[in-house]
Amino acid sequence: MNRTALLSLICWAGMAGAQTLEFPSNASLQLEKSSPLDSYTIPVGIWDKGAMPTEVVEGRLTQQAWRIAAQSLTTLQLLRPLREQLRNDRFRIIFECQTEACGGFDFRFNTATLPPPEMQVNIGDFRFLTASRIVPEGTEYVSLFVSRTAQAGFVQVTSVNPAAASDTPLVTTTAPALRGPDAPPTGDLAQQLETVGHVTLDDLTFATGSSQLSDESFASLAGLADYLVAFPDRTVALVGHTDSSGSLDANIALSKRRAAAVLERLVSDFGISRTKLAAEGMGYLAPIDTNATETGREANRRVEVIVTSIPESE
Repeated sequence: MNRTALLSLICWAGMAGAQTLEFPSNASLQLEKSSPLDSYTIPVGIWDKGAMPTEVVEGRLTQQAWRIAAQSLTTLQLLRPLREQLRNDRFRIIFECQTEACGGFDFRFNTATLPPPEMQVNIGDFRFLTASRIVPEGTEYVSLFVSRTAQAGFVQVTSVNPAAASDTPLVTTTAPALRGPDAPPTGDLAQQLETVGHVTLDDLTFATGSSQLSDESFASLAGLADYLVAFPDRTVALVGHTDSSGSLDANIALSKRRAAAVLERLVSDFGISRTKLAAEGMGYLAPIDTNATETGREANRRVEVIVTSIPESE
């Protein structure tokens, strides 16, 4: 084998692995589906005159839904760093569009997405991108469906790799946390509590209709625990809120149980004294968004922290 052929082989070998996208550290995987061999109908053009250009591609199919816990994000802020990563890894952008330019409602509901609540798509604000690159086994495809709610950003990654198997992760969460332009800086939970007296714990997750807090670790709870240790004279109330589905009495009870679950986690995992904590529930009586849309209802389902005592000397 001559030197040119050897260098070419090494280059191809380096390209053989599946694409790995670097997500921000405040991203969490909500749902994953994978098949070693499957086909996927990938959009390559906008919805127009009752049809949408697509291409059926085959290979190892992986779909993931990611939630990025940050408020005031734009879909461009979510998509742009991922687009640049793809370009830097020799992907060619085949197709990209935004909301109405994609075809709006028709494009959204003729494009396969993972189900809510794991993947949330705001009909009024989304972006889509399809990219491909040549690898030794054929052509690798990646599509990104990006949207947002009032509380978080959502990204669906779909990868179709012609290789039969790959040990390369589809996504890592090693990039700095992504925050919207109106969000306070990293490590600001204490600052918010000291300046405005309340903050929403926006990374908490509960099963639908359940008061059971999931087993994962939550940065907001660690930050709250640090605050309570740093300010031993403070006490706080954890206040649960729901959307307007169901009766008021049932929602007040559910919201209080969720607040109580957060309280128990602070006590059991962080050693915070119960005397510093209270749990209350408001049901749907204090919405921060409309209950007429799923996006608004999601924003209304939350647990807030309110500072309830500060020494008079301060």
